[in-house]
Amino acid sequence: MKLALILNVIDPKIGGVMIMGDRGTGKSTTIRAIADLLPKIPVVKDDPFNSHPTDVDLMSDPVQQLLSEGQSVNTSTMKVPMIDLPLGATEDRVCGTIDIEKALNEGIKTFEPGLLAKANRGILYVDEVNLLDDHLVDILLDSAASGWNTVEREGISIRHPARFVLVGSGNPEEGELRPQLLDRFGMHAEIRTVKDASLRVQIVEQRSQFDQNPYNCIEEWEDKQQVLKAQILEAQSLLPEVNIDFSLRMKISQVCGELDVDGLRGDIVTNRAAKALAAYSGKNNVDSEDIKKVIILCLRHRLRKDPLETIDSGTKVTQIVDKIFD
Repeated sequence: MKLALILNVIDPKIGGVMIMGDRGTGKSTTIRAIADLLPKIPVVKDDPFNSHPTDVDLMSDPVQQLLSEGQSVNTSTMKVPMIDLPLGATEDRVCGTIDIEKALNEGIKTFEPGLLAKANRGILYVDEVNLLDDHLVDILLDSAASGWNTVEREGISIRHPARFVLVGSGNPEEGELRPQLLDRFGMHAEIRTVKDASLRVQIVEQRSQFDQNPYNCIEEWEDKQQVLKAQILEAQSLLPEVNIDFSLRMKISQVCGELDVDGLRGDIVTNRAAKALAAYSGKNNVDSEDIKKVIILCLRHRLRKDPLETIDSGTKVTQIVDKIFD
């Protein structure tokens, strides 16, 4: 789970993480904790969509218009946004709303940004994603596919960039996730309750220490946190230089072919994740060990479900990987 989240911070194009597992295993805690590791990003000052000052793909239309007219924009930096999407959120809260009254009376397009606007260039987290209403799932699918959110009301249309890393968590016992949405997640981690008594005691003790004195606890781990943050920043700068050999790319596609994975997302995400892991390890070239560490996370949720199959999908991936790579 931690590795999948860190790799998505290094390369947001991996496409997010779906974390499924038992109740009370620290899924939400871990996801919300990743916010402290996120670096600062350059943004256009006072822009509600966190527009990038130079990258056209990550700019809102008004900023693009200003630059095309030769005007300059003020810039600043902000922490990568981490936005929670509540299960009971309305469509207007998620997408944003247009003030129709102002538009009709004054002829001005006034847009009240929603959660998708705030999450642009950041992380959008949906807890209990398998309980999300279908109409909100459709909105997420549209935005994740196009990278833009379009709001249309009474013949008035406004759009803005909505490129975010989608992170979801849930308990499989509470309901299945729609296959279209599941396929949008780049990686899928399955969490099980720890059975080892000594580990359980360690977790309980750490939790008790945190409850008694949170600030001491944060201070105690501050150095390790800073080391991890620096490691992520180094990996982000190294990522463009990382290469993956053609023979390894062939093996990844062979695995996907043998597992009968639909589409090519599995191949693309595995290549990206392996590169991100190599960068995280400080290497310029991907090796087979990097691929083995990430391939289950990238393919487990893409296999066709057979109700009569007793074997776990992760084990199935491991068997094919061992056969092809060894």
